[in-house]
Amino acid sequence: MGVRLLNWIWLGLILVSIGYAAFIPGRMEVLASSILSGASTAVQLIIGLVGAMVLFLGLTRVAFDGGLRAWLGRKLAPLVSRLFPEVPPDHPAMSSMVMNMSSNMMGLGNAATPFGLKAMSELARLNPNTGVASNAMVLFLAINTSAITLFPPFGTIAVRQAAGSTEAWAIWLPTLIATTCSTVAAVSAYFLLGRLPVFRAHALKKPPPPVAHSNSEQGSDTSPEEPLEEPKSIHSPKWLRVLLIGGFALCVTLGLGLELSRLVPEIGVSAAFKQIISGWLLPLFIAGLLLIGVGAGINAYDSMISGAREGLEVAARIVPYLVAILVAVAVFRASGALDALIEILNPYTRAVGVPAEVLPMALLRPLSGSGAFGVMAETLSTYGPDTFIGYLTSTLMGSTETTFYVLALYLGAAGVVDGRHALAACLLGDLGGFIGAVVACHWLFG
Repeated sequence: MGVRLLNWIWLGLILVSIGYAAFIPGRMEVLASSILSGASTAVQLIIGLVGAMVLFLGLTRVAFDGGLRAWLGRKLAPLVSRLFPEVPPDHPAMSSMVMNMSSNMMGLGNAATPFGLKAMSELARLNPNTGVASNAMVLFLAINTSAITLFPPFGTIAVRQAAGSTEAWAIWLPTLIATTCSTVAAVSAYFLLGRLPVFRAHALKKPPPPVAHSNSEQGSDTSPEEPLEEPKSIHSPKWLRVLLIGGFALCVTLGLGLELSRLVPEIGVSAAFKQIISGWLLPLFIAGLLLIGVGAGINAYDSMISGAREGLEVAARIVPYLVAILVAVAVFRASGALDALIEILNPYTRAVGVPAEVLPMALLRPLSGSGAFGVMAETLSTYGPDTFIGYLTSTLMGSTETTFYVLALYLGAAGVVDGRHALAACLLGDLGGFIGAVVACHWLFG
């Protein structure tokens, strides 16, 4: 049902937009140009995204070859197995889901996407009903689109800083509150809606052809039938690896101490730690992945290249989905239909504490991450990053997800045509996150 409903929503966005523009003089010309610009934007986005995919899949392959996959499986299996009883603890899908959730929690959204696609491909192998989303798929999508975020997306923080914010990290607590509400709502919706007869798993009368699960299409070198290739070893003595890791840890510790001693007198303890987290988290995350491989004695460079190839394959696979969604959103905005919808909703949303200036973000966020990002940047520039409108817009950017894009991408990659209650659970999660963001911002900044 999820993919079919998404099909009608996608068609509706385009057809309603064209129909609406037909009644506005001169609007059709603007709409026509937006179609090609939307497609061009999608390709430009994928060019920017492919670098992150290649990098993070390559780095993660180094850590996986160094034993991270097995370690995560052992440590998190008791918790994750309760949520996903259909998935064996040692199955590749389990580690991919864990890495996806971990990346989302740390605000590393670009790093999470390749793991999510890999997880869906692996879950498709376990699915007894080809073309119909399994319980594990639906729950994973609900968690993925609503993920609790311990750190706001660094892109949002960067835009706030560029807009002149004196408290760029002030959205940390409302983002955490909003994503917690979103996750609780999405997971609750999954369990409640799954009991309804209309959403129960079933076999399709005419199932689609199974998705090819070669290594290239999975974005994974791992499957139950094809174990992970034995990583190459550099045959270095253990004492040398220990010395290298210890020396690196010592340098980082000393550098961190020097940086804190410089920042604390200037901006205070709290601001200093926030700045350290903002600047140091990603480099240390990358170093940690590499050092796992170093500690295991593998050839990190070869593992990096092997995993990076997967990133190119994943990027190529998502281009059609990205083009389809961004063109529909561009047409919807250019036609003026979005502005008309905002005008209709404004009296009702303002009554519950949501300014009209925030509605473009709230409506675009489930449809387009890039569109919402542009709206956020424009809103912060116009109204200021440290106003209530700026805080709420930034929090919404960091606490909600591009639900329709994620569903189209992930379900399409797994060959699913009936998403059951995935769309409903994800949208209810978005609603929970929106309510949580509004309440948190009124509590903290209102």
